[in-house]
Amino acid sequence: MELVETANTAPSPGNLQILKYILVENEEKIEKIAKACRQDWIKKAPWIVVVCSDSKKVDIMYDERADKYVKHHVGAAVENFLLKVTNEGLACCWVGAFSDITIRNALSIPDNIEIEVVLPVGYTSRLSREKQKPKPHLYTRTYFETYGNSFKEDYRKAWTD
Repeated sequence: MELVETANTAPSPGNLQILKYILVENEEKIEKIAKACRQDWIKKAPWIVVVCSDSKKVDIMYDERADKYVKHHVGAAVENFLLKVTNEGLACCWVGAFSDITIRNALSIPDNIEIEVVLPVGYTSRLSREKQKPKPHLYTRTYFETYGNSFKEDYRKAWTD
């Protein structure tokens, strides 16, 4: 619950609390979710959190920008969740590819609710930490004043020292 409470502190569009969290421990349901994601390793997770949204109020308030704001909210909530997972010494993977209908049926999710993301939570292993690929250096992806302008001597020097 602490993980979900941390996710729930994320900023939301219009302060509308649109996210719903389904906590799953049942092994049969976890197996169905793993199948829906086409990821066998998910079966090993002791817990799964399925994040859903009910964006009806956001749609009314923000019209064509609603979808964008919902995605911002989901991203912020999941990032809070993942940071808390890491802080607690646990492991998690953000899974966004899955069969909606399989998960919807397994968890009795109504049609008007959007399934946003599946978050299998478990215990980390030394091997999983070693598998993580290094990220490209920020100076290859950071621009100043205009898109594509990566030149700013002060900052580049700090990154390469």
